[in-house]
Formats: sequence, structure tokens, C-alpha cells
Amino acid sequence: MSGASYKDSGVNLDIYNESMERLPRLMHRTFSPRVMQLDGGFAGLFRLDFDNPLFRRNYRQPTLVSCTDGVGTKLKVASLANRHTTVGIDLVAMCVNDAICCGAEPLFFLDYVAMSHDDPDLLEQIVSGISDGCLQADCALLGGETAIMPDLYQRGDYDLAGFCVGVVEKRKLITGSAIIPGDVLIGISSSGVHSNGYSLVRKIVFEIAGHHVDEQIPELGETVADALLRPTLIYSAAVRKILAHYRVKDVVHGIAHITGGGLGENIERILPPQVDIEIDCNTWKRPPVFPWMQRLGNVATDEMYRVFNMGIGLVLIVRPRHVEAICRMLDREQLQSQVIGKVVAGSRQVILSNQ
Repeated sequence: MSGASYKDSGVNLDIYNESMERLPRLMHRTFSPRVMQLDGGFAGLFRLDFDNPLFRRNYRQPTLVSCTDGVGTKLKVASLANRHTTVGIDLVAMCVNDAICCGAEPLFFLDYVAMSHDDPDLLEQIVSGISDGCLQADCALLGGETAIMPDLYQRGDYDLAGFCVGVVEKRKLITGSAIIPGDVLIGISSSGVHSNGYSLVRKIVFEIAGHHVDEQIPELGETVADALLRPTLIYSAAVRKILAHYRVKDVVHGIAHITGGGLGENIERILPPQVDIEIDCNTWKRPPVFPWMQRLGNVATDEMYRVFNMGIGLVLIVRPRHVEAICRMLDREQLQSQVIGKVVAGSRQVILSNQ
């Protein structure tokens, strides 16, 4: 009688090694010369600065900015639809979009993939999305971890976490402390639901309304899967160009990534105590997925604005004289933007009108 093996417990090291062999090419396509390649090493190496005219930054007081996040139960929709190539983009977006709120340049990204069993094809699909997201964010996929845990996850289930590190000169940190009355809010459009509120999304769409993931929805002009799996937009390239354009002038006073908590809670996080924000919700058009879900679930409007981004994925709080120029820059980056509100004297509240 043979003894117990790792394979008997649900982990096949031969298949695991096959999975690992597929990943280096997806990482290498994101590398810049600042990455010091160390395939098979225990860590990833990245040069913060070095003597090359193209990549030299000449930092004086470099400040590292770190972020971590996940994709949440949007993964359940991906599994229902058997589409796994875009949730990696969501993972990168949720991290790098937070990093840029401090004015940081995203440098590198790490991922953690937890799976129920070894599945090289599934892992390759997931990491291909992460690689795509890193290319969009102009950061290196420096490494990661894949954990096979059959006792923690039902077969076919998986979870993702991501970790981003960026850098910004200390004097160029954006914290919101510079926000003053008279500043203007530029709302940059989202692609849809992005990656927050999917417990409510799934309850409305699948439990209450009884829709199927491949069902065509005339009101949306696409299938349920198309609407709910559209990846989160990555705003880092556009924001970096804006900040680079105003390298000397103090133009951008605050940046808020609109995730769980909606416009109100996410903008409030960066406000100094002496100001309020007034937002007119009639200034932008909501993507059709939001009124569709609100109708299906009979969801209160306040709840919709508290849970979802409602069509605004990122907010820039800027000096008024530069609004038109910034909107033109965003348009060149193929991002829709509009003025959605203003800063007034107050007591750190976000006031939404015409919801």
C-alpha cells in the first residue's frame, strides 16, 4: 500500500508547474528597462532610478505609494459566463486608480490568485487580463503567487488580489489639502459598473429578475454578460499626462477614485474640513446599466448613488481656469469628461442634487 501524496490531497505539482511555465511571457511583455529580470527568483526587482536619459527621474524626495484591492463578487459573474480574460484588468484598475489619486506614477504590480485546483488554461486567462491591465497602466507585472487550496474553495472557484507600488515626489503629493472654494469638479466617465456592488448586482439581475448571463437585453443592446463584465477603466495614463503638463503649476488639488460608497463617500475622504462639494447629477448621462438595474430591483435612488459609481469613475478637483484645457487632454485620451460640480465653503460634506 502506497503512502499519501500531495496529489491525493488535491494538488497536482506537475500541472502546477505547467501553469507556472505559461506565466513568464505574460509578465515579460509588461517589463521596462527599470525591471531587473530574475525569473525563478524569490522576489521581483525594480530600479527606482538609474542613469539612463529615457528613464531617469532625478528624484529628490521620492515617496512610495502602495495600494491593494480585489475584484469582489464580479468573479461570480465571470464564472457564470465562463469569461476570465477581463477580470485581471479590473484587478489592476482597482489598485492603480487608487495610486494615482496621490499623484503617483504606478511602477509595478503583484497579483495573488487563489484557486480550488490546478487549471493552467484558467490561470493563463486570468493572468493575461492582469498583463493587459498592466500595459494599460504602464506598470510592470513583477511577480505574484498562485495558491491551490481545494479545501477552501469549491471546485472552479477562485479569488484575486492585487498590489500596486507607485512613486511621487513628496512636494507633488496630492492629498486634497489644497482644495479651496471656487475649485471645480471634473467627472471622468466610467465604463459601467466597474468592480463594486456586485453582491447587489447579482441579487437584482439573477435572483430578483431571473435573467441568464447570456440573455440579450434590448434595453442595453447587449447581453447580461457583456454589460456586467465590461472591465474597469484605467485612468493612470491620462492623469499622468495631465500632471506632467502642469509640472510647475499647482492645478490639480484633489483626485478621487469612485468605487464602493459612490461619489459622496469617496470624495469626502479627500476633503479638508472647511469646504463642501456641490454636485449636479444632471450634468452627465448615466450608462443604461444603472437605470436598468434600478428598475429591476426597485432600488432607491439614494442607495444607487451610495453603492455604484453611477457613470463617474474618477473625479479631478482643479483650479477653474484650467478646466477646458484638462477636458481637452482627457478627450485626446478618449475619456469622456464634464464639469459636474464645485467647491464651496462648508463643513466637509458632499451634496448631490438632481439625483
